[in-house]
Formats: sequence, structure tokens, C-alpha cells
Amino acid sequence: MANFSAASFKTVHLGVLLGQTAALKDRLLDRHLLPLGITAAQLKVLRIICRGDDTAVALCRHLSIHSASMTRMLDRLERKGLIVRSQDGQDRRQMRLMLTDKGETLRSMFPPMEAAAMNEFTECLTTEELRSLESLLEKVVGTEESRMP
Repeated sequence: MANFSAASFKTVHLGVLLGQTAALKDRLLDRHLLPLGITAAQLKVLRIICRGDDTAVALCRHLSIHSASMTRMLDRLERKGLIVRSQDGQDRRQMRLMLTDKGETLRSMFPPMEAAAMNEFTECLTTEELRSLESLLEKVVGTEESRMP
């Protein structure tokens, strides 16, 4: 179903609102993560590594980040002592990423900070509105994922 046409497309549109929403969420999360010395972008990388997607290629795919940008991000996380890179035993060209003990300790501090940031982010919504928003976004993301090869 086509919801937009070139004639009816507004300057402030869904894509702009979604981008502004994501930027606002990351700014709030950055502020809450400040005591840990990491950013929202770094948190996303650490979370994905924890899920088992432990290569730079997997991170780039999940976050839609160029490999050069990901390399710089991983360098920063390694300098902070939060991750280590090690060569894959099966494929020497591949590097595996793991959280260090310091990274694991930091990981346990994420949930309260993420909850506080998300509560601040969604304070203007009722519980019902938040559930509706989540449901609609899951529907859009699920539809897109079903189109991917």
C-alpha cells in the first residue's frame, strides 16, 4: 500500500521524525552513560558483542556502519580496556571480539542507566501510547526484515 506520493510529501516527514527521535534517544542515553565514560554508540557495540555477534563485519551489518568507522570505534573500546580482539581459530583473517573483565563489569551497570534514559525519553507517553508505538515500530521493522534476502 502506498502511503505517500511525491505531490503529498511534506518537508517534515516520517523519515525526519524517526531520525530526530533516534538522535534524541542517543543524546539522552549519552548523558546517562557519562559516568561510565562510554557513549550510546559504544553501548550498542558492546550490547551486540554480548549477544554473540562478535566480529566487526557482524557489527557493521547490525548497525549499518562503514567498516572504517567501526574500526575506529573498536580501537576506542580497546583503549578503554572494554574489549579485546583475538584471531579466529578457524579463519585467521577473522578477528573475534570479547568483553574484558572490565567490560563485563561495566555491562552490569547498563540496565539502570538505560532504563532511566528510556523513562526520560518516553515520559510524554502513556503506557498505552508506548505499547502502541512499540507495536507499530516492530511491525515496520518486521516487514522490512521479511524483505531482506
